[in-house]
Amino acid sequence: MTDDTYTAWSLRHPQAAYELQCIMLAGVFPPGPDEEGHSEEWAQAHDRMAAARVGGLLWRNNVGARKVKDTHICPSCEFKFEIVNPPLRWGLCNDSAKLNKGLKSSDLIGIKPLLITPAHVGRVVGQFAAVEEKKPGWAWKGDAHEQAQAAFGALVMKAGGHFEFSTGALSW
Repeated sequence: MTDDTYTAWSLRHPQAAYELQCIMLAGVFPPGPDEEGHSEEWAQAHDRMAAARVGGLLWRNNVGARKVKDTHICPSCEFKFEIVNPPLRWGLCNDSAKLNKGLKSSDLIGIKPLLITPAHVGRVVGQFAAVEEKKPGWAWKGDAHEQAQAAFGALVMKAGGHFEFSTGALSW
């Protein structure tokens, strides 16, 4: 974000600019990408801030499932029983356990600003983006989990989206 862009934004949104300054002064922002000994959560926070600086948006994509049990009590005899419903699933590419085993969606999902060439009249569009966060110092092992994450990334890139593994040094 250039100073001109920030200045224009802060004039339009003075309360938000004030709150941003308070956050910055409090030291809430994560430290720079060269520091070691940080967690995957640190890398995620750092990348989300880096994406925002260039006009991008990244949201956390929580993936999981659980069985849903409803407990019922008969009003007349107080008999207690449970009804087990189909599992409740959430997150991208988590329609079934089988799908989730071979295709693991990324930790962060969002929109990356992309400047289109003059053939498209220089219009900026949003490109689908997926970022798989790893702890700083991570190295590819090629286990089944990482391969399933890479398979999701390959699908994103095949459709024209952006995918990367990141340790807190987003490439945008």
